[in-house]
This record gives sequence, structure tokens and C-alpha cells, in this order.
Amino acid sequence: MDQKIEFMTKDKVDELEQELKDLKTKQIPSLAKRIDEARQMGDLSENAEYHSAREDMAWVQSRVKEIKNILDNSQVISHTSDGIVQIGSTIKVKTSKMEREYTIVGPQEADPLSGKISNESPLGNAFLGKKTGDKVQIALPAGVQEYKIVSVI
Repeated sequence: MDQKIEFMTKDKVDELEQELKDLKTKQIPSLAKRIDEARQMGDLSENAEYHSAREDMAWVQSRVKEIKNILDNSQVISHTSDGIVQIGSTIKVKTSKMEREYTIVGPQEADPLSGKISNESPLGNAFLGKKTGDKVQIALPAGVQEYKIVSVI
């Protein structure tokens, strides 16, 4: 099965690697100790602490697998400033009402409130391959919106 490539900045890769290290070296041993202590309390069928610790362990182990999968299929964004919008580009766009700045990132880093939009979102995808001066029309829930690319950084 082909895995989808996850485009990420070096900072995001480092953040995921740190989270993975924390899960493996701190959280899993701590949960294993909780499970062991809860086992020693007796009847496991009515032991809420035991079941809670087991659920927490299952979640942590699932997160470890998820992070490993993401990192195994990740590609660090290497941005070149050739004037064409690509993953990693920061662009300034103008609409009829205002000017905005967006950075095109992979879905793992998308945070629209801080101006980071996914290359897979309709807006991010529409900007890919465009250059300064290009106009892009995007169908949004509020209607068709036109963006003019003011600059590509």
C-alpha cells in the first residue's frame, strides 16, 4: 500500500520526534508502573484504576505508531524562492476587502487562525503553482472569492 507523503517543516519534524521520545521514555514507563500498581490491588474486573491505566496505555501506544508512520512518510519542506507558490511558500494575497498573508504547509501543520493553510485545502491547493500577479478564484461557502497574489516569499 502506498503511503501519502506528509510535507512538514523541520521544526514540525523536530516537534514530533520530541513527542515520540517523551512518549517512549516517560509516559509508557509511567503507565506501565500504574498498571502494575493497579494489578496489585486485587480483583481486576472491578478495578477502575487498572482499566483507566490500560486505556491510557492503549492511547499512548497508538499515538507512538501514528507518529512513527508520519515521520516514516514525511518529507521536509525545502523552500526555494523562485516566485512560484509551492509548499513552504509564504504569500501575500489581496481580496476586494483586505490583504492577508498565508504560508502553505502540509496538513500536519495547518493552522488557519495563524495563517498556515494546508496544501490540500481548497484555498492552499488553488494557490499552488501560481506566481505574483496571478488571480485565483475559489468557491467558498460564502460564494466565489477572488484573490490576487501580491507577493511570493
